[in-house]
Parts: sequence; C-alpha cells; structure tokens
Amino acid sequence: MAFRRLLKGTIEWERLEGVMVEVARRYGRDEVRVEFLEADNWLSTPCVVDERWFVKVISGQHSLLHALLTTGRNLGAFSSGRTGFFEHVEDPLEMAELELDATRRMRELGVNVPEPIEAFEHDGLGVLVVEYLPAFRTFDELDADDVVRYAPDLFGSLARVHEAGLAHGDLRAENVLVADDRLFLIDATSVREGAVEQARAYDVACALAALAPLIGGRAAVDAAREHYPIEVLLAARDFLDFVNIRPDHDFDAANVKGEIEKDAGVDV
Repeated sequence: MAFRRLLKGTIEWERLEGVMVEVARRYGRDEVRVEFLEADNWLSTPCVVDERWFVKVISGQHSLLHALLTTGRNLGAFSSGRTGFFEHVEDPLEMAELELDATRRMRELGVNVPEPIEAFEHDGLGVLVVEYLPAFRTFDELDADDVVRYAPDLFGSLARVHEAGLAHGDLRAENVLVADDRLFLIDATSVREGAVEQARAYDVACALAALAPLIGGRAAVDAAREHYPIEVLLAARDFLDFVNIRPDHDFDAANVKGEIEKDAGVDV
C-alpha cells in the first residue's frame, strides 16, 4: 500500500491552494468552492470547482508515472505484434495540453465530451479545466439493460473518432459517462501520428473489455459489429490479453475472443 501511495504521490496543500486561487482569478471569482474527489486517479489530483468546472492538477510525479505507463503500454503493443503508438509527455503542462487538445478535437467531430476550457501552468503544475457534468453515472454504475442500450453509442462515438484519424487511447468503464441521457467520453489521451490503425484496434479492445463484465462477451461484440467490420474486431482480438493484464480491466478475454472468432468463421 505504501508503494501505491509513493507511485501516486501527493501535491502539497499550499500548491493546491495556489492553483485554486489562480482558478478564481482567471474566472473572475473572489472565492471558489472546491470539492476534491475521492477518485482512485493515478495521473492527477481531480476536483470540482463551484460545481461548474472539473479541474485536474498534474504534478511532475504524475507526468513521470504517465511516462512509465506509456512505456508499458507501448511494450504491450510490441507484444501484440504492433508498433508502439502512445505519445510520451515532457512535463505536467504538456500532459494537460495534450488532453485538452484531444478533447477539443473530439468535440469538433460531434462526439459528446465535456466542454474543454483551458490548460495552464501554475507553480510547476499542469492544470486542465473542462466543463463539469453534474448527475452523471459511469458505465459500470448502470444496470445491464442500460449498458446494452448505450453500448452501440459507445462504438459509434469511437468510430467517428477513428474515421477522423484520432483515437481515445485510455478507454475504460470509468471514462464513459451518461448524463442527460447522453453518452460522454472523458480522459482522452494522445497517440502517435500515423498509428491510428493500431490505436483503433486497441480502443476497440478496451471497449470490449469494459463492456464484457457488464453485459457479456456476445452482447459486447454485437454492439461493436454495428459500427466496425470483423477485420477491426480481429485486430482488436490481438490486444485483448494485454488489455486484460491492466489493473483497470478484469474480464474473460477467452470468451470475447471466442465470440469474435465465431463471427469471423475462425476454427478454434
């Protein structure tokens, strides 16, 4: 447990307080109400400001951990017979700017994402500000019938992103929100230019991994098939074992592979 805390790190209260003072100044507030979230977030310290803005504060240790995770993900891509496609970040500000840019580009495509506000640096910390979505539920908080209903929308949003040559890069149930009866994607990351085919397969694999424990492999594959040809699902199949060793995914990879292979007519 101590090792987990060391990896995640903490930001001194004085620095966090300084960031909140800067947020208040930027948005013309004499003071702000801040709620720090009890989220198991390894890559930032998240909070909600005035129930209007969602703010991520990113330290040097957060960006270092991001670099370590990126290296691991790229090694996983190599182990799946692909080239690495995740981008490294240089510092906390770049990490915030890349997520802001990814969110803006997805929003321009008509994908539901929180409105991107800005990214800035304060006291060596990267700060990302986006719209706060109140009264949302994550995919893993929905009942199975609702997940089945929204699952095609998830793959439809991903398909739109992929058709534009972009990718999400960090899809999991906690990064898919439902608010006002609409599906939103959050926490997009950056992938290397020219690697969209590999990143697309990885995104689809992550989506299947997120859905399978909630609705079963068959229903997850059926939802994906509404927006992707079987060739993409076969490419995603090659990433499933790697995705399954990530701590934020726990699913029956063999079952999902089998359902994909049934559709492809592969003799297993």
